[in-house]
Amino acid sequence: MSRRVPLEGSFAAAEAAKMADVDVVAAYPITPQTHIIERLSQMVNDGDLKAAFIPVESEHSAMSACWGASGAGARSYTASASQGFFLMHEVLYFVAGMRLPVVMSVSNRAVGPPANIWGDYSDAMSATYTGWLQAFAANNQEIFDLTLAAFRIAEDQRVLLPFMVHLDGFTLSHVTEAVILPEQAEVDAFLPPYKHPYAYDPDNPMAYGHVVSPATYAEVKKAQDIGIRESKAVIKEVWKDFGDRFGRYYNPIDSYKADGAKTLLMAVGALSETAKIAVDRKREQGESVGLLTLHLWRPFPFEELAEAVAGAERLVVFDRAPTLGGPTGPIIGEVKAALFDSRKDIKVAGILGAMCGRNLEVVEFEQVIERGIEICEQGRQEMVETIGIRG
Repeated sequence: MSRRVPLEGSFAAAEAAKMADVDVVAAYPITPQTHIIERLSQMVNDGDLKAAFIPVESEHSAMSACWGASGAGARSYTASASQGFFLMHEVLYFVAGMRLPVVMSVSNRAVGPPANIWGDYSDAMSATYTGWLQAFAANNQEIFDLTLAAFRIAEDQRVLLPFMVHLDGFTLSHVTEAVILPEQAEVDAFLPPYKHPYAYDPDNPMAYGHVVSPATYAEVKKAQDIGIRESKAVIKEVWKDFGDRFGRYYNPIDSYKADGAKTLLMAVGALSETAKIAVDRKREQGESVGLLTLHLWRPFPFEELAEAVAGAERLVVFDRAPTLGGPTGPIIGEVKAALFDSRKDIKVAGILGAMCGRNLEVVEFEQVIERGIEICEQGRQEMVETIGIRG
């Protein structure tokens, strides 16, 4: 029988890795991720988790260790954030290109300069094109659920791709909420043992990660792209099975009071919870407003987005990372490209805010909606401006 326990977001991620019975944890501490690996280290030390815990000298080494462990057939997990996450970037491409199902939690944090420890999605957005599957959690329950499901998705032999689950630094990682945990037997029934069909085997040697010529590089990348896009069907299948077993369903894009709404706000992560209250207030004032919460970032949910905005006149996209020198934030850029063929008539506005841990209150999310509508009605298809910068 499931049980409800108070867990900080970092501990929810660690608990998911533990219940997934990971074989290898390789990590290096960095705020605000450190609590995740501290918790797992304690579990291993206390004998609650029978896994190899590898305290490496850098994040680059952490991902490299997961690369080797996963390739050898071990269920592998790590976590990182911000500048340390950047140090992993070289290896992120190799793990994805080698089709290794490593699971990673990213406790999202802004990047310097200026130096900081607070949360936004600058680190997450930097990984968009690395070949990893990516999902965003909006609360601590989602951290646990999406992390647990990530192991099954990544290891499915129709997928065999690494998966990172993003959680807001401090806003979720260091905040305690009630989390429903299943029994271990239920998890074991949901998550089969990891078995890579091409695991490293000295008795059956094979070559991996070849150097290729220009004649074949594009073909390999095309195959990788097809694999990422086709993984969405498996993601939806696994999330549906998760919901059937545990009662909590997830979709690439979840909607809130969006049916028939003329204006839709799109938010990602923890602030989507605040946005719901702003939508409630706007509804009480008689305004036709709804919310879309983007859970799946890679593969991008093209069809689901077109379906979600059907009937809407305006879409206000809230970004939490700048694209310096570019006209838009990363999410609105993807959204506009995705809607180019299916909904050229919809007016799209981009709002940039809540960077580096700057919190947005409900009234400010109401301002996001109001300013987005204003931008749309001015006839401009999109615009980025900051919300929540004070002083």
